Amino acid sequence: MISRALQVQVEKALQTMPVVALLGPRQVGKTTLALEVSRAIQKNAIYLDLESDNDLNKLADAENYLKRFSGSLLILDEVQRKPNLFPLIRGIVDERKRNGERAGHFLLLGSASKDLLQQSSETLAGRIRYLELTPFTAMELAASEVENFNPETRWLTGGFPDSYLADTLQDSWHWRNDFIATYLERDIPSLGIGIAPAKLRRFWGMLAHYNGNQVNMSELGRSLELSQTTIKNYLDVLTDLYMVRQLLPWSGNIKKRLVKSPKIYIRDSGILHNLLMLPDMNALLGHPAVGGSWEGFVIENILQLLDSSWSAFYYRSATGVEVDLILHTPHQEVWAIEIKRGSIPKLSRGFYEACEDVQATHKFAIKAQTGAYPLPHGVEVMGLMEFLEYVKSRWV
Repeated sequence: MISRALQVQVEKALQTMPVVALLGPRQVGKTTLALEVSRAIQKNAIYLDLESDNDLNKLADAENYLKRFSGSLLILDEVQRKPNLFPLIRGIVDERKRNGERAGHFLLLGSASKDLLQQSSETLAGRIRYLELTPFTAMELAASEVENFNPETRWLTGGFPDSYLADTLQDSWHWRNDFIATYLERDIPSLGIGIAPAKLRRFWGMLAHYNGNQVNMSELGRSLELSQTTIKNYLDVLTDLYMVRQLLPWSGNIKKRLVKSPKIYIRDSGILHNLLMLPDMNALLGHPAVGGSWEGFVIENILQLLDSSWSAFYYRSATGVEVDLILHTPHQEVWAIEIKRGSIPKLSRGFYEACEDVQATHKFAIKAQTGAYPLPHGVEVMGLMEFLEYVKSRWV
């Protein structure tokens, strides 16, 4: 099962751009999607896996090899493994353009964010479009042929295909454990990031306990006997590898003193639950982290539905007045969103005060159960899937 919507985006991008980069974490299905694209487009496609010694050997003289395939789409998998290719790709793109070939030259697949690739790929400015493939979203699964889709199953297991589609919950759990170990022991070192796997594993596990909160860098540094600078570096590494999301604080022009640190979320809820040793729903529902886990799950599913014309923040003043998620829409609306695991009979005074601070044009409360209804002061209560459908119907 692949993202049909993203496949269409990739195909359309290749019709207008010389280079398209499809980025996302490992094991999320980038290669499968790329091969589907290669079969769908009316163009010869050449696939190279840069983790394969055989394919790497073909690039010993990369310029001569790649120039042999004029008119073809070249798919380079795990492109971050060979950053010296980017200047060469630029030269080939420009040469093809002079020969009348304007689009669809390269499809680059990578497991590192465009920020991590920026130094290498900056020579492709104006020639490249970045797209992100995420783990399965709730909207994708609801629209697919998966029978009796239940968002709570997706919340528990996460959205990596091999985890969500595993035959049993135990198989899903073991897959996630293996994924975390492989990421630490092989994948991160393969990017040239010199961090001891054991220390990064401990950091990642401690970070899971901050899920939905600001990270206390000093406290983490003392626990791991590392400097705040090193802790920040570890956090940025996991962010660049799509494992962590840093949600920035809203910083409007008001006189209140605001919290300035980002809120931290482990992006895949299934990975979070493994890091917290929560193997099933009973363990999850009885754990203090359940609220933060649900909040992160909801936020991730919302943000994965939006494009770059939206901006996302959270709001918290020094006195504790807060909103879980603030969205600036393409039409300059400000949506204030409160996320609750339980029912929502009444919202706090702080939520309404925060809405006034940010001058919210729309107010929402998202709950686990289905059923939409209004609350006083213009608040709309919705279940997660209802809210996602609302956004999709209006904007996507």
